[in-house]
Amino acid sequence: MKIYDAYRMAVEAGMSNDPRPRDELDRVLSDAKDSYEKLDDDRKELYDQERLWNPYADSRFSALAEEARELEAETFMWGIDIGTGEVLLADRLREKGRTVSALVAHHPIGTARTCFPEVMWMQTDMFHEAGVPINVSEGLMRTRMDEVLRGVMGSNYNQAVDAAKLLEIPLFNIHSPADNMVQRYLTDLIEDASPRSLGDLVDVFYKEPEFREAAKYNSPPKIMVGSKGNRCGRVVCKMTGGTSGPKEIYEKLADAGVGTVVGMHFPESHLEEARKHNINMVISGHMSSDSIGVNLICDVWEREGIDVLPCSGFMRYSRN
Repeated sequence: MKIYDAYRMAVEAGMSNDPRPRDELDRVLSDAKDSYEKLDDDRKELYDQERLWNPYADSRFSALAEEARELEAETFMWGIDIGTGEVLLADRLREKGRTVSALVAHHPIGTARTCFPEVMWMQTDMFHEAGVPINVSEGLMRTRMDEVLRGVMGSNYNQAVDAAKLLEIPLFNIHSPADNMVQRYLTDLIEDASPRSLGDLVDVFYKEPEFREAAKYNSPPKIMVGSKGNRCGRVVCKMTGGTSGPKEIYEKLADAGVGTVVGMHFPESHLEEARKHNINMVISGHMSSDSIGVNLICDVWEREGIDVLPCSGFMRYSRN
């Protein structure tokens, strides 16, 4: 399999596990096509062509994409965050005889960095599924998306990408597709276990190897709002959608009958809002939760004969 084909396979796996209805994904792609066709010719050549088939603005092939269409996918070096240091590490491993066909980042980098807040819009459907009216969900999300967008506009988005180009190492990232995978996985896990209390919920997480390994490094799943004996009530798992949404959503979730929210991480302002509205909050863990989603993508590749070399916070566990 070629490197770029493996990249497309990862995106398509994420689409198959997207929390939104399929027609919503089709609408995103249709809107991108309409936007492209309306552009003048001099702007069309600048358009991000991946938008025409890839609905995730936070996942892109940022270095040597054309070359990757002809290069074989043997071993990918995947890390949660890829910077110049990891690029140099990959080059050093190549010098020592290790095969590194391409570098893969989880968090947005390069072409995906400054536009990644766009994927936050998928949270509107997630919160609507949890019982929040869609008009309320959309209204709250727009303000938060604008805030996050302003925060990334000044980033040096191509720093590591430029290093990868100089060393001729293909580089891409897979963010929302992997987060979709862990969202589906943990949601199903919680539904099957039907935990009564927050303590029971945390025990469910401890059965997964990524959470157990993170606990060895003093980063276990934690109850952030509520106590071990609190009943869970209705549990909502929030793993995808770019980054943290609007803090005002917790009042609406409480009104919708949600008792507990599970996430990879939460800002302090979200914890304060959850306490105010008596919603329990459990942090599953950032590196561990990201690793589950990444592992589920790696399992797809593994079945195609592609090996993965973990680095930069990623813990590799196969479920094949």
